[in-house]
Amino acid sequence: MQMDPVLVESAVVFAMVVSVHMAVWNQLSWCCMALAVQAFYVQHKWDRLIRSGAAVFQFRPSANSGVLPASMVLPLLGLALRGRCLAVGNVYMERFAMVITVIGMMLALFLSLIALGITRPVPTNTCVIAGIASSAILYTVKQTLTVSEVIEVLEVLLIFVYLSLILLYLLPRCFTPGEALLILGGISFIINQLIKRSLASSGNANSDPLPYFLPVAVLGLVLLGIFFAVLFIFMESETWSASLFFHTMTAVLGLGLLVPWLSLLTQHHPITWLMHFITESNTRLWLIGFWAALALLAVAVVMHQNSHRSAGSKKHQASTTVRKYFHLLTVLTFAPGLALDRPLLHLSAVVCLSAFLFLEYVRYFRIRPFGAPLRRLLTLFLDERDSGPLILTHIYLLLGVSLPLWLTPGMCTPKGGLGGASGLVPYAGVLAVGVGDTVASVFGSNVGEIRWPGTKKTFEGTASSVFAQIIAVVVFLIADSSINLNASYSWVVGSISMVAMLEAYTSQIDNLLLPLYLYILLLL
Repeated sequence: MQMDPVLVESAVVFAMVVSVHMAVWNQLSWCCMALAVQAFYVQHKWDRLIRSGAAVFQFRPSANSGVLPASMVLPLLGLALRGRCLAVGNVYMERFAMVITVIGMMLALFLSLIALGITRPVPTNTCVIAGIASSAILYTVKQTLTVSEVIEVLEVLLIFVYLSLILLYLLPRCFTPGEALLILGGISFIINQLIKRSLASSGNANSDPLPYFLPVAVLGLVLLGIFFAVLFIFMESETWSASLFFHTMTAVLGLGLLVPWLSLLTQHHPITWLMHFITESNTRLWLIGFWAALALLAVAVVMHQNSHRSAGSKKHQASTTVRKYFHLLTVLTFAPGLALDRPLLHLSAVVCLSAFLFLEYVRYFRIRPFGAPLRRLLTLFLDERDSGPLILTHIYLLLGVSLPLWLTPGMCTPKGGLGGASGLVPYAGVLAVGVGDTVASVFGSNVGEIRWPGTKKTFEGTASSVFAQIIAVVVFLIADSSINLNASYSWVVGSISMVAMLEAYTSQIDNLLLPLYLYILLLL
């Protein structure tokens, strides 16, 4: 009998949910368990809608809906963060973490309501389960959150609704429902936090400007993409006049809106602050030079592979091993930065994300002079997940290794640093994607023979992934003196193993999903 990989994926997610609640239990834990059960049932409804073509939007084919694993990320993240903040007595961040948990639940419930509303005939049993879960969540929210916190949740939900309507229409086949929930939910939360902080900004010149760069960059890039996606529906984008207008408006948005906005939030001129920040130590200059050399190496790999395609068959595509070169380059970029200078790595990752998205806009809209060459060069590295108009796998790779660093709870970190397995939290992306996923793909495709039931992944690939991550943990322990696992070795190995099993069975974007789950487990 063929085993359904979706059921195994769901079992792994349930195992991680139970693991989180064994470590952190509060009044929202029952709601998370109820949410997981209803998401499991709703996931099958979404799968049926996608297969039949009855979904409201066009979602990414050759993948299941991914509703269950995506629905649990934000709630579990909030619970893990709340436990960490309670340990250091930070009441403000503890309430903030509860808001994150409730926002994740409400976004997941909204996605469930869409599926139940368009499914015919109406799935009575699933509706009953979703109703029970919704009632439990709403009752607990009423007893737990203040009025201002409930308003914040509704604000994020409203932004999510509008973003979903716009981006899922403009970008067909780019996301599964679960990926849309995760990505658009995260963007909605970031935008709401930026608006909230901007309205409440009192101009504290002593505050750290670093945390503001990411939300401002995200909002600017979203506005730029939506504006030109709508504009180029009515005009040709490949002309020199349209390209000049694109570059001009990008400069106006950056220098006329984002830079003044950053100045307002931080009470520092961003360019002046950046120059001072970069030249603050020789280590930062050496790191930037090293990263520039790696960037040139990545460009050389792309050009070399395209020269092979030009000389050979037009159907030539980069192999799995070649694509994993970029994962290796990512490890070489992030590991030294995490060990030597995390603030610089934080800022550099934001700059790199902005550059990646801008270049993708240039490629997608065919903006001259680089649009056509980028489209030709990057086509070689497409895989089955790049089925929509955008090429997102390299952006997901950057997000996967950067999110654990960006999400590191600085305000809930003791003076001596995070102890136990939590000391590895910033390395979660490097471990799960840079090391684990790379080794699993290379070993599995080259020497793997025993396949996991129902998938193309192999037992040898998964086992080598776990061993490689354990070896990487040992290397990080030696290189980074701030990490002290104490007696948490078994928890680290168990967390790595569960995430490796998720990698073997999920059809979602593993570059994004795996680091988040490993981050949550290590944070406990």
